[in-house]
Amino acid sequence: MRMRRKPWTEPMIDNCPFFVGSPSTVKGHWQEHFPKKQPMWLEIGCGKGVSTVQMAHDNRNINIIAVDEVRHVLAVSIKNTYAEYGDDAVDNLIYSNVDAMKIFDTFDRADGIERIIINFCNPWNDKAKQHKRRLTHTRQLLQYRDFLAPDGRIYMKTDDDMLFMATKRYLNTAGFEIEYITDDLHASGYSPNYVSEHEKLYTEQGCKINFLIARMLPDIPGELPQTED
Repeated sequence: MRMRRKPWTEPMIDNCPFFVGSPSTVKGHWQEHFPKKQPMWLEIGCGKGVSTVQMAHDNRNINIIAVDEVRHVLAVSIKNTYAEYGDDAVDNLIYSNVDAMKIFDTFDRADGIERIIINFCNPWNDKAKQHKRRLTHTRQLLQYRDFLAPDGRIYMKTDDDMLFMATKRYLNTAGFEIEYITDDLHASGYSPNYVSEHEKLYTEQGCKINFLIARMLPDIPGELPQTED
C-alpha cells in the first residue's frame, strides 16, 4: 500500500539540518557535509528509515548517507531519526532525495563510500523488461562500481527468492565476489542485524530473509553480456 503524503512533509524536510536537497551538486564532496571525516556507508532505498536510524545511532564512528526517491517517505525517516537520537546530535547521518536509476550523477569515487546497503528493494518480477529497474541489476552494479571504494562491499537483504537468485548472477557478471550468504538470516546467527519495518512484517508472516555480502573485485571477469535479464 502506498503511503499518503503527510501535510508536514515539506516543513519537516525544509527544517532538517541533515537533509541535502540538491544531491548532484554535492558529488565528490559528501564528506564535507559531515562534522567528522569517517568511513562512509550509503543506503539506497532507505524507506521510512526504521533500520537506518538504528544502524546509524549504533555506529557513531561511521558517516551514513541514506537516499530514497520519495520525499514524504524521507520525511518519515527524518521524524524517526529525531525519535531514535533523542538528545544526541544527528551528526553521522544525512538523507537525500535521489533517483537510484541516475545515481551516477550523485556520487563519485572521491566520496569514499566503502559500503552500499540495499534492503528489500522492489523485485520487479512481473515482466522481464522490468528487471533492469532492480537495484541489484548488472546495469546498477556497474554504476556502483564507478564510485564504490576499492574492495568496497554491497550488503543486500530481501524476502524475494527470485530477486535473490538473480542478484547472485548479476554480482558475478559485474565483478563482485560473494563473501557471505544465507537464505535464513534470522536463523543464521549473523550480527548485528538492524530490522526494518518490512523485515519485521515479513518474519512475523513466517518468511525467511535472504542476505548476502559481496566484495567488489578489481576487474570485471570476461565480457559483459549484450542483454541481461
